[in-house]
Amino acid sequence: MSRGSGAGYDRHITIFSPEGRLFQVEYAFKAVKSGGITSIAVRGKDSVCVVTQKKVPDKLLDQTSVSHLFKITKFIGLLATGMTADSRNLVQQARNEAAEFRHKYGYEMPVDSLARWIADKSQVYTQHAYMRPLGVVAIVIGIDEENGPQLFKCDPAGHFYGHKATSAGAKDQEAINFLEKKMKNDPAFSYEETVQTAISALQSVLQEDFKATEIEVGVVQVGNPVFRSLATEEIDEHLTAISERD
Repeated sequence: MSRGSGAGYDRHITIFSPEGRLFQVEYAFKAVKSGGITSIAVRGKDSVCVVTQKKVPDKLLDQTSVSHLFKITKFIGLLATGMTADSRNLVQQARNEAAEFRHKYGYEMPVDSLARWIADKSQVYTQHAYMRPLGVVAIVIGIDEENGPQLFKCDPAGHFYGHKATSAGAKDQEAINFLEKKMKNDPAFSYEETVQTAISALQSVLQEDFKATEIEVGVVQVGNPVFRSLATEEIDEHLTAISERD
């Protein structure tokens, strides 16, 4: 009981501290950063790109089984930053929800509807003692038929906002500062510029040059709205273009 007026209020997820804080939710945000993974997303004029580190924790693991990028529907991608087991649980539920939406209404679930559903689910977890918040920040991307490229970020507290660019995980604030400078004049990035801005932001924040196997890149484009992960060769091309530009 050494934390002053906040002491003891982290025992229960549904109880506010005298300062109006929910400590368990704040711990969920810390859990997201504890994995040491930094993720970045950038929205261009006709595409959205997400980039994250690919760390294989054990030399005996099959590299192809380690991924933070998930396909929710054919057209919606999700980048999960945080606890892997929580991520898989969230992805499975999101896929079920998207499949039910398509079955019920006869068309694909819009990106903003899925992001709102994920955020609502996270928010409900902060109200009930029998569920802990998921230690995951979900970045959802897709192409909307009316509004074009869409990028949403959902966190353990249940916030969800549309973004031009954003970051999650370790060093997310440094990445956001970098992206704010890049997006200052609201540039209309082409597909190549969008991907290279996201990768160079990650390189700048972590201050290291990556190999193509050390990062994962997911994209959606207006001309090709299917969510896909870039192959190692494609990532290599972008890394070469960045190094030549610099």
